[in-house]
Amino acid sequence: MRIRPFRLTVLGLSLLIPAALCAVVLFLVVYSGQAIVFNGLRFLTQVSWNLGDLYDDPVMVHGIQVPSGADYGILVFIAGTLASSAIAIVIAVPLAMGAAIFLAEIIPAKIRPALSMLVELIAVVPSVVFGLWGIAVLVPFIGRYLSPNGSGYGLLAASIVLALMITPIIASTLLDALLQVPRENRESAFALGATHFEVVMKAVMPMVRTTLIGGIVLALGRALGETMAVLMVSGGGLNILPTSLFSPISTIASFIASQLDSAETDPTNMSVRALAEIALVLFVITLAVNACAKLLSSGVLRVRKRA
Repeated sequence: MRIRPFRLTVLGLSLLIPAALCAVVLFLVVYSGQAIVFNGLRFLTQVSWNLGDLYDDPVMVHGIQVPSGADYGILVFIAGTLASSAIAIVIAVPLAMGAAIFLAEIIPAKIRPALSMLVELIAVVPSVVFGLWGIAVLVPFIGRYLSPNGSGYGLLAASIVLALMITPIIASTLLDALLQVPRENRESAFALGATHFEVVMKAVMPMVRTTLIGGIVLALGRALGETMAVLMVSGGGLNILPTSLFSPISTIASFIASQLDSAETDPTNMSVRALAEIALVLFVITLAVNACAKLLSSGVLRVRKRA
C-alpha cells in the first residue's frame, strides 16, 4: 500500500512534461485558427509578408476581419531556418567530433576534466554574447574579406554563430559516450595491428554512433529555435529568398521576435495570430526532425544487432 502513492506521484510528475507540451500545441492551434483559415496552404508557399494597412478600416475575408492588403507568406523564413541550421550542422559536426576524439583519445586523463569543462562552459554562454561577438568580429571579417557586396550580415554569419553555439552540445555528448566505450575494444583492435586512427574509426566510433545522432538532433533543435544571436547577424532579409551564403535571411524564431511589436499594433489581431501560426510551423519542423532522427537511430540499432 505504501508503494501505490509513490507510483501515482511519479506517474503524475512524468506526465507533466507531455501535458505541458500538449497544452502549448493546443494553444497555438486554437489561437492561430483564424489565421490558418485565412492563409490556407499559400502560407507555406508565398514569399511575401505584408501586415497590410493597419490604419484603414479592416476588410472581411471568409468572415474574418483582416487589415486591408494583408498577406502572410513564410517561405522565406522556412528557407532561412533550414539553410542556416543545415550549414551550422555541417560546420559543427566535424569540429565537435574532432574535439571529442581529441579529449577522449589524446589528452592525458589528468587534464581531461578541466578541458572538457571548458567545452561544456561554452554551451552555457548566453546567445546574446555570441550575437555581440558576431557583430563586433565575425560580420566585419566576412564583409571585408569574403562578401562580394561588402556586407557581412547574412546566411554565412548566422550559420557560423549557430555552429559555435551547438558545437559544445555535440562535443560533450559524444565525449561522454567515448569515455564509456570498454577499454577491451581499443586493446583488441591494437592487438590486431590497427593504427590509432583505425582504432578510433573502426572500433570506437561505431559504438557511439547512436549517441552521436542524438547529440546532433539536440544541437539541431537548438539551431532551429535560436532567436537573438541569429537576429543580430542575419541581416533581417524579408520577402526575398536567399541565393548565396551572403544573402540576408530571417529565420522563423528571429522573425517572430522582430515582428511582434509591429504585429501587436494590428487592431484585428490577425498579425499576432499569423505569428502564432509561424510558431506552430516551427514546432512541426522540429517534431519532424526529431522523428527522422529517431527512425535513423532505430535503423542503426537494428543494423548493429544483425551484425
